Amino acid sequence: MPQKPIPSGTPAPISGQYRIVGPRGGHLGNTERTAVQGKPLPPTPAAGQRYVPVDPTNNGAGRKR
Repeated sequence: MPQKPIPSGTPAPISGQYRIVGPRGGHLGNTERTAVQGKPLPPTPAAGQRYVPVDPTNNGAGRKR
């Protein structure tokens, strides 16, 4: 099941790589950003774009307890 897109400025739910998607959910090439759990996601290049987590961090920092 696909993740719900997350707007920029929202605290990242998990640490890892996030892909930028368009307003209708389409991928915008291979554009990804790294985010740390609890820190706000960075601004997107254009209005209406959002983030979808694609690769969680494997070091245990992003796991919920």
